[in-house]
Amino acid sequence: MMPEFTLQDGLDYASVLVFALTGALAASRSQLDIVGFIFIACLTAVGGGTLRDAILNREVFWVADPTVLAVATAAAVLVFFTAHLLESRYRALLWFDAAALAIAVPAGVAVALTEGQNWPIVLVMGMITGCMGGLLRDVVCNEVPLVLKQGELYATCALAGSLGAVLAGLAGLGEGLALVICGAIVLVLRAGSIALGWRLPVYKSQPPRPGAPKR
Repeated sequence: MMPEFTLQDGLDYASVLVFALTGALAASRSQLDIVGFIFIACLTAVGGGTLRDAILNREVFWVADPTVLAVATAAAVLVFFTAHLLESRYRALLWFDAAALAIAVPAGVAVALTEGQNWPIVLVMGMITGCMGGLLRDVVCNEVPLVLKQGELYATCALAGSLGAVLAGLAGLGEGLALVICGAIVLVLRAGSIALGWRLPVYKSQPPRPGAPKR
């Protein structure tokens, strides 16, 4: 008898695929070989979900279903042979990453809800699932992580989307609709940051006043 394919499974597969594409694009920018492509793609695809599952003390999703690694590998091979066709690989990476974030955050929220976690944990799991894969990708490829760029709406998008799902649940909306709202919030905010330059204010140090004691 075939195991039931759930919405949570679908979100995990989709986020693995799209995040793997971003990992392979990052590998192409670093001019890695095909093994490097596969490694970075898999690391990006499963990084957030692995940390989420480890924290929640549940079986890691790609250990339970190794097929997701095949999906990430296929994405890496595809990009290895086609990345040169893109006019701007970095621009493509940004938009694929935005789509992946909008899928992965609801995936993290769905897992936390399934595990019966309270709303603070739901928020954190949504952020971890959405942000950690991209963070690992950028660090390994020696890029400034998108999540840490000055004023960039990234972790903010994940937090806002997770909060939207929590509030939708409290309002009595179904889980499916709550996850759609979550993904929509993430995508709109991230797209606004990329296309329209939406930013958060950043800290700017002030020069010390004359005669002020040094700290």
